[in-house]
Amino acid sequence: MKNPEQERLAQHQKDEKDWLKWGPYLSERQWGTVREDYSAGGDAWNYFPHDHARSRTFRWGEDGIAGISDRYCNMCFSIALWNGKDPILKERLYGLTGPQGNHGEDVKELYYYLENTPSHSYMKYLYKYSQKAYPYEQLIEENQKRSREELEYEILDTGIFDDNTYFDVCTEYAKGDETDILIQITITNRNNQPAPITLLPQMVIRNHWSFKEMSRKPVMATVKNGKDTSVCIDHPYVGKYNLYFQAADRLLFTENETNREVVYNEENQHPFKKDLFHTAVCNNDYDLATKNNSGTKFAPQYQQILGGGESKTVQLRLTTATLKEPFADFDSIFKARQEECAQFYNDIAPKASEEHKAILKQAFAGLLWTKQYYNYEVEKWLEGDYKTTPPPKERLTGRNNQWKTLRNHDVLSMPDAWEYPWYAAWDSAFHCVSFASIDANFAKEQLLLFTKEWYMSPNGQIPAYEWNFSDVNPPVQAWSALQIYAIDKAKTGEGDIKFLKRIFNKLNLNFNWWVNRLDRNDNNVFQGGFLGLDNIGVFDRSHGVPGGGLLDQVDGTAWMAMYSLNMLEISLRIAEHDDSYEDMATKYFGHFVFIAEALNKMDTDKANTWDDIEGFFYDRLILPDGRSTTIKVRSIAGMLSLAAVLTIKKNVLDKFPKFKASILWFKKYRAENLKYEVIQEFEDGDDLLLSLVPKDRMQKLVTTLLDEKEFLSDYGIRSLSKIHEKPYKIQIDGIEYSIDYEPAESTVSLFGGNSNWRGPIWMPMNYLFIQTLREYQTYSGNDFLFEYPTGSTKLLNLKQVSDELSKRLIKMFEKDSSGNRPINKNYEKYYQDSNFKDLILFYEYFHGENGRGLGAAHQTGWTALIANLIEQLEN
Repeated sequence: MKNPEQERLAQHQKDEKDWLKWGPYLSERQWGTVREDYSAGGDAWNYFPHDHARSRTFRWGEDGIAGISDRYCNMCFSIALWNGKDPILKERLYGLTGPQGNHGEDVKELYYYLENTPSHSYMKYLYKYSQKAYPYEQLIEENQKRSREELEYEILDTGIFDDNTYFDVCTEYAKGDETDILIQITITNRNNQPAPITLLPQMVIRNHWSFKEMSRKPVMATVKNGKDTSVCIDHPYVGKYNLYFQAADRLLFTENETNREVVYNEENQHPFKKDLFHTAVCNNDYDLATKNNSGTKFAPQYQQILGGGESKTVQLRLTTATLKEPFADFDSIFKARQEECAQFYNDIAPKASEEHKAILKQAFAGLLWTKQYYNYEVEKWLEGDYKTTPPPKERLTGRNNQWKTLRNHDVLSMPDAWEYPWYAAWDSAFHCVSFASIDANFAKEQLLLFTKEWYMSPNGQIPAYEWNFSDVNPPVQAWSALQIYAIDKAKTGEGDIKFLKRIFNKLNLNFNWWVNRLDRNDNNVFQGGFLGLDNIGVFDRSHGVPGGGLLDQVDGTAWMAMYSLNMLEISLRIAEHDDSYEDMATKYFGHFVFIAEALNKMDTDKANTWDDIEGFFYDRLILPDGRSTTIKVRSIAGMLSLAAVLTIKKNVLDKFPKFKASILWFKKYRAENLKYEVIQEFEDGDDLLLSLVPKDRMQKLVTTLLDEKEFLSDYGIRSLSKIHEKPYKIQIDGIEYSIDYEPAESTVSLFGGNSNWRGPIWMPMNYLFIQTLREYQTYSGNDFLFEYPTGSTKLLNLKQVSDELSKRLIKMFEKDSSGNRPINKNYEKYYQDSNFKDLILFYEYFHGENGRGLGAAHQTGWTALIANLIEQLEN
């Protein structure tokens, strides 16, 4: 029996009700993005800085705090606050740009995604707002003083939250129906002394009219209903809505248009500009802001002084209905949606502990809160809009100029709605695995988006991310599709073959792009470059190889072997319903065999990728004169060879005699000319194990993976072996390159951001390794036993090992005996407080030794995989 939230999802999927018309689709940062950058040189951070955002109209979206919008971001609701001391109205989250931070871009705010359902029928967001002046300049100056060897200077380090001198601002949404959104904002003074607070619940109409023709300009205007006032919104794209709100101190109206005098030192045609509310509130001058009763930006204003510990709640309702008593059923609807949210998540893992349920719910809430409307039409962006000044001609040959067919206009899952308010192809594939547990339909459609003609290049390349669509992310879409398929089938009892067909047919194009573009020597060993693992190498692999050579990458080759097996498995699953796909299974089996042979071949070349003495795969550098050398970095790039594994059960093989015959042919005839036999231990009538690495190498790699002196941390798998605490150095073309184990923030400038793959723990790769060990267990049962940890004499099978790895990862988010979560390592004092202790952040990556959260603080994209691990353990 479906619970109410599942019923809503079913109604949406059947097109009975559009429950996803409204959601948390408003970005947390639109300024400083590539889309808003019209500079000649592509300097996005400086072309549209935070200081312009309150005064300057965005072209490709909007942003706000705790906000929602319709799916195309035409009508946007968010909150604005003022504590009487800040120099500016707090309308959007603040953070440092990439160049300002000593470890890259970084949001400097305290906010938490507490609850959200897949239909967004109930959502809850907590923002902590200091009663002291926000230290904008202090954060910049202190971080610029610090070196890469020092910690970031965070908002909690400034002391503005000491002595509980802050407000908790809790914004909640509950849907009465698909176009009936109830809004409740509760502000609580956490200090014991009275403090002033101004609240502006803002409705903003996205500005299209300044850039292109519209049939008519949207408008919001007051409507008097007896002694009550509401606002009617008339939008040509969205329709008519009413915004009801409780009695306010003032009603403020302006236009969502650029203040050209402030930004460009040009004359304005009228004074009603985007930043008018900022001027009115901070200067206590409301003459202009209250002069009109219509506009394209509106807010009722609530000013109050809250006593120590006092709370104040404001209610609003956005609806297409005309209501005489808009708040009569408000509380009952809210209570029902809250209860349904609790039921939905309890049903996912009913046997889980209360602590695990809380982690799971907040992980999924963050995943859902970071769904965002994303609009980027590259050709139009390059050329500029005809109603604005043409951008510099240099842009036509600048960033992303080869992606003129890319036209994105969708709701997408963001890695982080502030620090990464744009998609990254491989991030999104991992997000979809988590989405499959709560909304399989969204997961499928999201993954399919990247194969659409308005995303994928005509040559088959999938766009990487907006800073460089041509960069190369790992090809994990087929793996993700299989994960989604399996999770969905386990929950519904029925596999979605149509989905597999749709994704398979498009990924064929992408696979061919990889083969044709990234195997430059036609030897089935792949280069690839970046491949998502930012600075894991001794040099930046995306910007050419030192000495002008080529780099045969173990991770590039392993990703392609895994891709081949994923496509093979999809072929077989489809072939059970459509036997014409059996030939495709043979095609991808062939690809896999040739890749496996190439990676594992044992010859006299001293620079072969596999080092039998050290038991590890290393990248191979090939110089222009033909000389080659191995780069002996022990990282998860070498470990990735484990991930290319597939068990094909006997009963499946028996269904496909042509495919089975091909396997037997390869086993017999290819083995005659090879020193490495790809198909091992297979006899007709048995299950088949396809593994990129032979059994003896697999055992050596897993032993190394589980070694606490190398990859195994108390909190998961490190991205670089701990043996590199002693730096590895190599001379290439007369220049010395090196890499050392860095368990926390990166101290090198490769890729320039806040990511580090030189030691910390990354959730997606840990999840991938855990699923890999489970796949080996499918074939071997309890025949493969390993010491866990290596050297402990404690023997476990691979299913048990995967469970133990999951527990180490989950431990980062659990309270220890002292009530501390490892992720909060540097701020335990704050998170011991009763108003902090149950708030969880899902960071981008984690300290390799103590589990401290690192990088983007709210990356509940792929870090939401922690919820999948809890679900696997508990169910």
